[in-house]
Amino acid sequence: MNSKLIAGLLLAGLAFTACDDTTDSIGSSLAEVNDGVSTATATFDVFSRSIPVDSVLSRNATGYLGKVKDPETGDYITGDFMAQFNNIEGFNVFPKLDSLVTYNAQGNLTLGSKGTIKADSCELRLFFNSHYGDSTQTMKLTAYEMSKPMNEDRLYYSNFDPMANGYVRTDGIHQDKVYNLVDYNVAKTTRDTSTYTPYITVKLNGQYTDTGGKSYNNYGAYVLQKYYDDTNNFKNAYTFRNNVVPGFFFKLKSGLGNMASINASQLNVYFKYQSKVAYTDSVNGKAVTAYKDTVYNGVTIFWGTEEVLQTTTITNDNGAIAKLAADQSCTYLKTPAGIFTELTLPIDEIMSGHTSETLTSAKISLQRINNTVKSDYDFGVPQQLIMVPKDSLYSFFETKTLHDNKTSFLASLGSTSSTTPTDNSYTFQNIAGLITSMYKSKGSSTTGNWNKVVIVPVSVTTTTTTNSSGTQQTVINKVSSQMGLTSTKLVKGTETNSPIQISVIYSKFK
Repeated sequence: MNSKLIAGLLLAGLAFTACDDTTDSIGSSLAEVNDGVSTATATFDVFSRSIPVDSVLSRNATGYLGKVKDPETGDYITGDFMAQFNNIEGFNVFPKLDSLVTYNAQGNLTLGSKGTIKADSCELRLFFNSHYGDSTQTMKLTAYEMSKPMNEDRLYYSNFDPMANGYVRTDGIHQDKVYNLVDYNVAKTTRDTSTYTPYITVKLNGQYTDTGGKSYNNYGAYVLQKYYDDTNNFKNAYTFRNNVVPGFFFKLKSGLGNMASINASQLNVYFKYQSKVAYTDSVNGKAVTAYKDTVYNGVTIFWGTEEVLQTTTITNDNGAIAKLAADQSCTYLKTPAGIFTELTLPIDEIMSGHTSETLTSAKISLQRINNTVKSDYDFGVPQQLIMVPKDSLYSFFETKTLHDNKTSFLASLGSTSSTTPTDNSYTFQNIAGLITSMYKSKGSSTTGNWNKVVIVPVSVTTTTTTNSSGTQQTVINKVSSQMGLTSTKLVKGTETNSPIQISVIYSKFK
């Protein structure tokens, strides 16, 4: 094996080991292995600042509903939620029209026909798997019928208001609901089980008039009628939301003290239908099969899923956010729409005198400052952050990009290396590729942000699979803006003698 190949393998090995927190002896140890490669280490100051963010891309499977007071700012944060409902391909769950059962004013059973369709009842359910604040506080929402769907031909940010933008039907359903996140109508023994998921129910049983002026006994009857008018309305999710149910906007009307994380929503249509049931009878002493008509209760459920758009509208006090961002003692991370942290990386200083060398490793840690505000309901601490170039901040999320460890990087709170724990900090282990890329792009930058990155709290969705040998592998398949209530302070980086430093390792052939 020639010496250049050996040196190349050593450089590759260094790239894998450089994430170790102890780097002081790496250069000398490599030189001992092969005197054809030399290394050097250095550290540089990193400047940081808080930047206010008025909105983030709102494209999550989880919606947020409620109103709370931020313990740090005293600001009130409101979350309103829009849900649309999925419809499976080839939908045929409703019974045949002549099997649908209704009852006339005298209580007599009649079979369905166009123009006489009725539903027993209809309701919306909002399931939540977690919440912030006091679950016993009484809240009130209004469920608004959408006038048109929020189709995915455009992007919706968290400051998008469906009402102000004409997406809510002015003469449609405006159904109020008073609720508590603790449903005292459900036995405590049931609420305390691991299989119980709490939910908010909004009944849609009042008389409903569609956009064409036709009236129905409730919203469920309207959904049934649209099916029997033309089953193509239910062909797929697109035809369903554009021809039948555009969705509902759930807006908080009053109340303060909690915010629910809505992880699933339902539109339930209840009806009765008739079916023949076989039974054995005796005729002339012989057993024969006979049939009788039996009435059953049926329900069809339309789910709000990740396949159809769900959005949250966040209302914040931008003045309070700006005041917090101006604090020079630290920087902040506040979500869902609040404050991010910007870092100015010392690209020129790192590369000065080293352009002929390989930047093998570059590591940076951001230290948390523990919250000193005393509150019974502190916001959660962001668990995962992403570092992206400032000019790519919006496009990264809009194009559904995953981190590539070249120009975008993930870090988790309390991650540890093999030697030194870094609990209470976020460590980006090796951003050498980003530094090299930024240095090369310096001359072509038109914004002046060529050496700046933004630190953003994110929500990471993973999938775990098991191969034939039984080994599990976890794959990240989605990185989206954190829409939950989180907040933390970070140690602030300064232009000189900065408490935030980037540690680098250079390598070159002798």
